[in-house]
Amino acid sequence: MSSITIYHNPACGTSRNVLGLIRNSGEEPAVIEYLKTPPDRKTLKRLIAAMGIPVRDVLRQKGTPYEALALSDPKWTDEQLIDFMLEHPILINRPIVATPMGTRLCRPSEAVLDILPRPQRGAFNKEDGEPVTDTEGRRV
Repeated sequence: MSSITIYHNPACGTSRNVLGLIRNSGEEPAVIEYLKTPPDRKTLKRLIAAMGIPVRDVLRQKGTPYEALALSDPKWTDEQLIDFMLEHPILINRPIVATPMGTRLCRPSEAVLDILPRPQRGAFNKEDGEPVTDTEGRRV
């Protein structure tokens, strides 16, 4: 069983790039397609706490009901924002990766490199062709 978990959306290029970087380190993570299997309240709160970021920073705005629900209004408490994310998992920004070295919202995708237990095993380019690591596995 992997010690790495990615909360993944296969339709998201950033999420696919992060999954590729994890695999390029020689790890096969536990992949949770969070739109099909959303985290429960306890798990979502644990992930947010582990990331050490405000709840609002986990909200995805683009391509979600963010505007329709007026979630930019400061009247919403953290608990209410979590309620919205549980009701509409598309509001959870992605990808979130948890490893023994930490938990991060991996945007940009290179952020995952800071929490992977193993180094990159070789070159990796993002889907758009942008290089992330060279043939020696070093960041470029």
